[in-house]
Amino acid sequence: MSDREFDIKKAYEKWLREEQKSGREKKDRQEPAGGRGKRAVRKETDSHGKKDGRELTGDRGKQTVRKDADSRGKKDIQKRQDHPVKTQGTENKESVVCPYAKRCGGCSYINRDYKWSLGYKEMKVRKLLKPWVELSGIVGMEDPYHYRNKVHAVFAHVRDGHRERNVAGIYEQGTHKVVPVEKCMIENEKADAIIQDILKMLSGFKIKVYDEDTGYGLLRHVLVRTAHVTGQIMVVLVLSSPILPGKNNFVKALREKHPEITTILLNVNDEQTSMVLGEREIVLYGKGYIEDVLCGHTFRISAKSFYQVNSVQTEKLYRKAVEYANLTGHERVIDAYCGIGTIGITAASKAKEVIGVELNGDAVRDAVRNARENNIRNISFYTNDAGDFLSKMAMDGEKAEVVFMDPPRSGSTEKFMSSAVSMSPGRIIYISCEPETLARDLQWLSSHGYKAVDATAFDMFPFTENMEVIVLLTKTGSLKKSGRKPERS
Repeated sequence: MSDREFDIKKAYEKWLREEQKSGREKKDRQEPAGGRGKRAVRKETDSHGKKDGRELTGDRGKQTVRKDADSRGKKDIQKRQDHPVKTQGTENKESVVCPYAKRCGGCSYINRDYKWSLGYKEMKVRKLLKPWVELSGIVGMEDPYHYRNKVHAVFAHVRDGHRERNVAGIYEQGTHKVVPVEKCMIENEKADAIIQDILKMLSGFKIKVYDEDTGYGLLRHVLVRTAHVTGQIMVVLVLSSPILPGKNNFVKALREKHPEITTILLNVNDEQTSMVLGEREIVLYGKGYIEDVLCGHTFRISAKSFYQVNSVQTEKLYRKAVEYANLTGHERVIDAYCGIGTIGITAASKAKEVIGVELNGDAVRDAVRNARENNIRNISFYTNDAGDFLSKMAMDGEKAEVVFMDPPRSGSTEKFMSSAVSMSPGRIIYISCEPETLARDLQWLSSHGYKAVDATAFDMFPFTENMEVIVLLTKTGSLKKSGRKPERS
């Protein structure tokens, strides 16, 4: 970490302390000097890569962390005192110390004031996008705790001195050592309680925990998905074999403890892999899926479906995306990287036609069902690579007025963006989960006839370093020479 990065963080922390000092002064008189709110700044280290999915060793908000701290300097920090961050739900709360923070590494800001983390995130993304667009602000949460509707726990058998025991938790940052976690401050509380009760039930049902080194044992992981609006709960038992001894009694006992569970699945993962879920699924109880309501529409969520982990923020995110689209009912809309169709279905009532494209076949099948269940008749879905699909549409001379693009953390591709530009949409709404690749793609789009006119950040993953950003781009018609080097095959 450079000296300049350290100075920026230190200056920003000082700014926040001074801002809060007047409101806390009376209470602080009874504490030792420098007691509360004065904590060491965590160093930033790289961890891992994908927007969501414990498959990449962390489904608790732990994602790629980069050493690109904002280099604004003290002068700009002072300027921010006169122009406070535009936020929602940022009232100061006493920071609560997480006992797992040092070993877990997933929530870089869990032991910091939430308002501080919002301001710091906003400052970083504002500087990153400044060459292309002015950030309107960052939308935070009124209650930033226990927001994750998808909770994954890895099970292991550990030895503490002379004591052996089964544990459930997460992988320690950068390792495959399991950190036992009973209650996580960002995970759904019911999900955590279910996982702990499953852990306690193992010995009574003589279920052995899987050992990654020997390949011996049965239970590898437990995945719990919760529906924010409907309250439905799915439990997925990930086993190394399709045979669960006493499965009927196990399911009965678990449901007696948690009658709120609406479906239980057995997922078979018999491969030596870091992927959590295997291909085969067996429904032990219920329908095998849950349903939730988002932006007034019902969505079916299966064990493998991609569904945003923060339901409260997702509602805000999608409503802003549709607002940026400014649909009048006459537009043809492309929903690229559409997943289970959440954005396209949300926008369909305001558009003439919506076309969704997604590479994951399971997600497309869910999208088709979701459209049918919501009686959406002006939307169609295709299983294809988004770049290939738009390239074919462009070659056929087809046009679209609006393009929604929600690519993975790696960002979009020049193939996709070239095809999108050739269809001459009046508006492109870029939804990004990685501001760095967003900045890269904005550079390309700005050199090919599009201008970013507005951007809003959303704190989808409170207390982590990650966020989502929506950018509205409009067609300018002027082409500039691209400064980005062509990709080599």
